[in-house]
Amino acid sequence: MIERLDGAVIPTGFDVPVEPLRRAAHYTGEPGCIAEARHFAELFLEQLRSEWCAEIGAQATGDLLLVVSELVTNADRHSHGPYILELEGTDTSVTVIVYDSSAALPRRYPRDPGRVGRHGLEIVHALATEVTVGRVPVGKCVKARLALHR
Repeated sequence: MIERLDGAVIPTGFDVPVEPLRRAAHYTGEPGCIAEARHFAELFLEQLRSEWCAEIGAQATGDLLLVVSELVTNADRHSHGPYILELEGTDTSVTVIVYDSSAALPRRYPRDPGRVGRHGLEIVHALATEVTVGRVPVGKCVKARLALHR
């Protein structure tokens, strides 16, 4: 919309947000947190669809929910404390950011179909266009950016 000095608002028909949509949730690590984080991500996608007019298909939705599950599960399992899930998105991509209290950086193991478990980061790297890991003052931050259209 365009607002004129006299207070009149002239609709342009092209009202797209300028800043990415950002939402964050805090989890204690209690049972059920991973399911809550997935639900939080689903609500985020619905808001992205309505506010950004983002076209998000079933594949992108499934990929995002899987990345959220893997990163939140890692934080839940290895930090032994609270963690934060932050989502940031536009009509083209969503970034999943997880902060936790453990300073130990996650390890990405080489591909091994015979290995049981420890495939989380391997899965995240396969689905994301970019993955970064870094230390923050109270632990670490893992970010994974996913394209909504492949």
